[in-house]
Amino acid sequence: MTTTTTVNTGALAGIRVLDISRILGGPYCGQILGDHGADVLKVEPPQGDDTRTWGPPFKDGVASYYHGLNRNKRTMALDLGSAEGREALLALVAEADVLIENFKTGTMERWGIGYEALSERFPRLVWCRVSGFGADGPLGALPGYDAAVQAMTGIMSINGESEGGPLRVGLPVVDMVTGLNAVIGVLLALQERQRSGRGQFVEAALYDSGLSLLHPHAANWFLDGRTPRRTGNAHPNIYPYDALRTGTDPIFLAVGNDRQFASFCRTIGLPELSDDPLYRDAGSRSVNRDGLKQRLEAQLATFDGRQLVDQLMAAGVPAAPVLSVDAALEHPHTAHREMVVEMEGGWRGIGSPVKLSRTPASYRHPPLTPGTGFE
Repeated sequence: MTTTTTVNTGALAGIRVLDISRILGGPYCGQILGDHGADVLKVEPPQGDDTRTWGPPFKDGVASYYHGLNRNKRTMALDLGSAEGREALLALVAEADVLIENFKTGTMERWGIGYEALSERFPRLVWCRVSGFGADGPLGALPGYDAAVQAMTGIMSINGESEGGPLRVGLPVVDMVTGLNAVIGVLLALQERQRSGRGQFVEAALYDSGLSLLHPHAANWFLDGRTPRRTGNAHPNIYPYDALRTGTDPIFLAVGNDRQFASFCRTIGLPELSDDPLYRDAGSRSVNRDGLKQRLEAQLATFDGRQLVDQLMAAGVPAAPVLSVDAALEHPHTAHREMVVEMEGGWRGIGSPVKLSRTPASYRHPPLTPGTGFE
């Protein structure tokens, strides 16, 4: 477990980020930048970010949802609907390198503080907008929500059991990948600014991000025109890449090539299976997956799942136990990878997955740390 530090070791030390976004995609972007050293000031409306109420559970009246997205920021309140609030914001923009926002398209423009106006006044500013569908086009300026975008971009159609209906992915994957795309865009713009001396407008839209997640289903459709279907835990292209029953706990098997399949067959006592014409190569295994799964699960019924995972991994066959969230967070390797962070006041959360050798992430401000300006 990694604990809080006051030392800023991050690659973005010296970069000032004004985060005036709410909910998930924008705040997640701001948190990642803050983890890697940026000075992030989060400006919220007087009532606070909506996610403060998205519970239970709550701590001191603030929901866990908010706590999970707003570390390494200092927070202040401004009413941007008032002239005084907008003047205060402009004073902060004058000091900022990056502004993150996800207001409904046209809101900031109506207040006179949109990108076109401010980019002339602050030409080095990188303006990052997280939106649902972008500003124009058939769906332009409409609000976007993770689950709705999962539905519209085809994600739900390929998620779930083959005999079941479309299913939402059980985490806000579109919002989170949009936040990641926003980070990438900000870093690209900051890199280009070193050459040109000018900032630019960066947009990460939920709709675009949802579509970007469709591999390999989109690639399959582009090639053969067949509508992708739900395959449950199984991969649409390769097999066995699926959750399989054993004599105890289920395991997930991720066989990606013929060598791994042969090693797997030897380990479970079916060496002849890898020479069977129905299963000897990846394409055949994918086409004949139903019969292969029946044969494998019949053999695996004699194995202890957890012990088998260890045997398979030792033999070079990718396999894993199917763990609950709490078991994953308490796994010894989670601690070894410093993926659980504990900060002052007992706050705990997920650590940064990006590891840099000389400029590692640091955890300096727990959520709700007050601030009135940049450090």
